Amino acid sequence: MLFLKEVLMDIKVNITSNRDLIEQASDEAIERALEAIGLQAEGYAKMLCPVDTGRLRNSITHTVDVAGKKAYVGTNVEYAAYVEMGTSKTKAQPYIQPAVYNHSDEYSRMVEYFLKNG
Repeated sequence: MLFLKEVLMDIKVNITSNRDLIEQASDEAIERALEAIGLQAEGYAKMLCPVDTGRLRNSITHTVDVAGKKAYVGTNVEYAAYVEMGTSKTKAQPYIQPAVYNHSDEYSRMVEYFLKNG
């Protein structure tokens, strides 16, 4: 028994935390997922957007707020909100809201995919 005790005394265990690496990999995967989701939602919005001259459809874009973990889809065309929500004289022709909300399950799966696969 003395021999086993001597062997055990010579064993050294080093524990290394990979928390920072895991957190960094997770953040990078989320950033890639948000970019993919933004691009996908932008595409859906462009497909749904009513077209007269094409100016509104061509102005639709997306941005990603990495720190806030958000993707935004929208346009800077001044009449975009009137098309989306309608006015007292024209009916609403939503293109942004359905592009975002009607595909939420797909976007969730995209986040899951990127977290699992990098």
